[in-house]
Amino acid sequence: MRLFGDVLGEYSVLSLVGMAKNAGKTTALNYLIEEASDEDVIPGITSTGRDGEGTDLVTGTDKPKVYVYEDTIVTIPVNLFEASDAGLEIISRTDYHSTFGSILMCRVLDQGYVQVAGPTSTSEQRKLSKEILDLGADIVLIDGAIDRRSIASPFASDAIILSTGAVISRDLSVVVSDTMHVVDLYSLPEFGKDELDEKLFRKELKKKGRKNNITIVRNGKFEKQNCRVGLLAGSKLDKGIDEETQFMYLPGALTKSTLDYIKPEKLKYVTFVVDDPTKIFIDRMSYRKLRKKGLKIKVLRSIKVAAITINPYSPEGYSFGNDTLLGAMREAAGDLPVLDVKKPD
Repeated sequence: MRLFGDVLGEYSVLSLVGMAKNAGKTTALNYLIEEASDEDVIPGITSTGRDGEGTDLVTGTDKPKVYVYEDTIVTIPVNLFEASDAGLEIISRTDYHSTFGSILMCRVLDQGYVQVAGPTSTSEQRKLSKEILDLGADIVLIDGAIDRRSIASPFASDAIILSTGAVISRDLSVVVSDTMHVVDLYSLPEFGKDELDEKLFRKELKKKGRKNNITIVRNGKFEKQNCRVGLLAGSKLDKGIDEETQFMYLPGALTKSTLDYIKPEKLKYVTFVVDDPTKIFIDRMSYRKLRKKGLKIKVLRSIKVAAITINPYSPEGYSFGNDTLLGAMREAAGDLPVLDVKKPD
């Protein structure tokens, strides 16, 4: 399986998201960069933090460096420019900043290793990605180096590559189940644009102040609640739900702790609506139990998972057989492409 030819041709901006540290995200990035070179595709490489250093700054463990080829466009902070092994041409000094200084837009003249960095906000990442494409890149690859889930936001990129592996658990079934839980959340149904009630609700949310407060649709009427989602909002949400409640929009996160305040019998009355799946913080087992009780969630924008990459090795010394993890994940993922980038078919 080759990702660029078979999977990624329809996307302009792609985020790489890891289920955890050491899930193989940087290895997947290097594989995509190498495949792009083989396919004569010019990639642009950026990051939500810093990537390409030889040692993980948090765990102290070795990690793969980022290797780039001629004509690749990369974003590098001023303070890390001299650390690059690759030959670089500075195109411009951007208005974006990272913890390592302002961001330089560079073109690779001679292949080699680089340390890339970029802005952390999704809005700035989207604008930066457009600038990279305008400079001639065919696709932008965003490495989610700091917050591995927020960069999955559909407002940052067109789709994601999700990296997972043995680091999740010594239990193969847990690795597969936890990964598919994330895929299922990212694939939640979008709040309808065609159904009349949902279409009206979308229009209502655009009104001033609506997106900053909890909004309820009860018996076809809109009610703005003067509170935001938080640790103490659960009891207020419970009071706002009855048999006539249709939808409840939450402008922040939907968490298990919030849902714990809501009486189980009320879950079947309402559909919760959040901006996108990165706002949902419910573990796999709790989500399964809540679904059985009637929990329904829709999102304003879902997240497209383009493929899953696996790493069968854990830094703690244990591993699964390559074919064992690959086979189990492919069986669970169905039509979603799954690839071991160390042993592409």
